[in-house]
Amino acid sequence: MKITYLGHASLSIEAHGKVIIVDPYISGNELAKDVNIDKLEADYILITHAHEDHILDVEAIAKRTGATVISNFEIVSYFEKKGIDGHPMNIGGTWQFEFGKIHMVNALHSSSFPDGSYGGNAAGFVLETKHHKIYIAGDTSLTYDMRLIPRLIGELDLAVLPIGDNFTMGIKSAIKASDFLECKKILGYHYDTFGYIEIDKIKAITKFAKKRKELNLLPIGDSLKF
Repeated sequence: MKITYLGHASLSIEAHGKVIIVDPYISGNELAKDVNIDKLEADYILITHAHEDHILDVEAIAKRTGATVISNFEIVSYFEKKGIDGHPMNIGGTWQFEFGKIHMVNALHSSSFPDGSYGGNAAGFVLETKHHKIYIAGDTSLTYDMRLIPRLIGELDLAVLPIGDNFTMGIKSAIKASDFLECKKILGYHYDTFGYIEIDKIKAITKFAKKRKELNLLPIGDSLKF
């Protein structure tokens, strides 16, 4: 498995010969100006919620690549009206795809489309392949439900957590989330894109390290491999 950071809360995940793009907000992100959405490959697009900073480039990528959108019913219906294939899910559901299983789990956050219309419930996902289990939190606060994930799905190899504070968890809550998740390897995202969510990266890494956790803050375009 290879996970590439595309900036903000956007990821590209390569698993079992398929590419899954998560929450593509790239063309509107000045920090990701070196990422060309016209060159991104995608078989699936995983969407946690409907805010513009998570769906901005979905239509452009999906129409060029033929990717299938995986998200809640409301988001999938929204993109199906634009001629894009989708697989609807809801919180608590699991589905076996070509690349592995997707478990849709709870997130505490709002969700609306740029026009203000309802975007369904915000969610997180656990991607379970033959050899790995990766939790993608989406935009969320700390929630006690995170304790259920290792109990129901098993030991996680990586937790992808928002750490920018203000709109989501900050560092302190993300460290506690990693405790709930029983996961020592974290990929931080949803930070630095806007003034509200700028962080001190060295301080963040140090705070995780003091709790014997590994916080990875990847430069945009860099990857983790498992």
